[in-house]
Amino acid sequence: MTTILTVVGARPQFVKAAVISRLIRSGAWAGTVREILVHTGQHYDTNMSDVFFREMRIPEPDVNLGVGGGTHGAMTGEMLAGIERLVVERRPDLVLVYGDTNSTLAGALAASKLHVPVAHVEAGLRSYNKAMPEEQNRIVADHLSTWLLCPTDTAIANLRKEGIFDGGDPSPTSDRPLVRNSGDVMYDASLFYRALAAERPESERALARLGIEAPFRLMTLHRAENTDDRNRLEAIFAALGSESSMRFVLPLHPRTRKYLADFGIRIPANLRLIEPVGYFDMLELEEACEGIVTDSGGVQKEAYFFGKPCVTLRDQTEWVETVEAGWNRTVGANAAAIAGALAAQPPSGARPELYGKGDAGRRILEALVG
Repeated sequence: MTTILTVVGARPQFVKAAVISRLIRSGAWAGTVREILVHTGQHYDTNMSDVFFREMRIPEPDVNLGVGGGTHGAMTGEMLAGIERLVVERRPDLVLVYGDTNSTLAGALAASKLHVPVAHVEAGLRSYNKAMPEEQNRIVADHLSTWLLCPTDTAIANLRKEGIFDGGDPSPTSDRPLVRNSGDVMYDASLFYRALAAERPESERALARLGIEAPFRLMTLHRAENTDDRNRLEAIFAALGSESSMRFVLPLHPRTRKYLADFGIRIPANLRLIEPVGYFDMLELEEACEGIVTDSGGVQKEAYFFGKPCVTLRDQTEWVETVEAGWNRTVGANAAAIAGALAAQPPSGARPELYGKGDAGRRILEALVG
């Protein structure tokens, strides 16, 4: 029996981890792999209730460390101590981490210092902006990992630039790691939850419930570099307002709401603000919209999954493949660039298969335990 201790700390990580967790509990690995699911508590979310886990078919965490709030250092240190204690008590065969949060960093550090091998899902992503906390976290996690499960060939190439190559060893170590393009686990999740969302009664659907009519463009905005900077925030909303023939729908993140009020920024008439939505609603909105404007990493990919042109309100992106394929434009907070990208013709032709075939979960488990 192989014991995997999985560390997650943010709601998107639960969605990603659920892909692997479902396979462990119901697939070919049932009875041969045991998972201990640990929630650090990094993102406290009142919507992560019993209903959330039941509707999303996500296993509830076995352990909740209850770490939330505080500075990066205080939060990561508390997580590190809690995960270290669990690794000593539970003695897992490996620790599995996802993405690039402080929980990812703490899980990788705790396991590595106790000589327990680390598996990193979404390895190799780089924005090449070390001012981003996420960039710092993902670099450290990659350099400590024994298994680096990459979503794309670009991610593998990024690792090679840093001297991380596949060691070709049937028993990998952090010095001679296994590096694989597993495909993107978020693509697996998108396919699974898209089908579940479509099964909901009409009365529960976001478009009907919120009275949203097509055509519209979906927007998300939450990154501190945009929300906390008055000039950037004003430029973004001015650009939206300049495209008066387009309608935008923005589920409003609490951080964005706060700074819009603090800065007294005018909301253009063609932008509708709504309350934050759940994952099923988000998938429905992504499928129904004609384009997406976002500063989220995950939403950029989901735009690609749904075949929607994306305008990214960041100066760099980890998902360079979507830009190279013509489906994503990175414009920062430059009003003219935003307006130009919104007015540009959408891409035509087939989308390249960038993120695998929707079997990343299986490929990851095969890499880890055969």
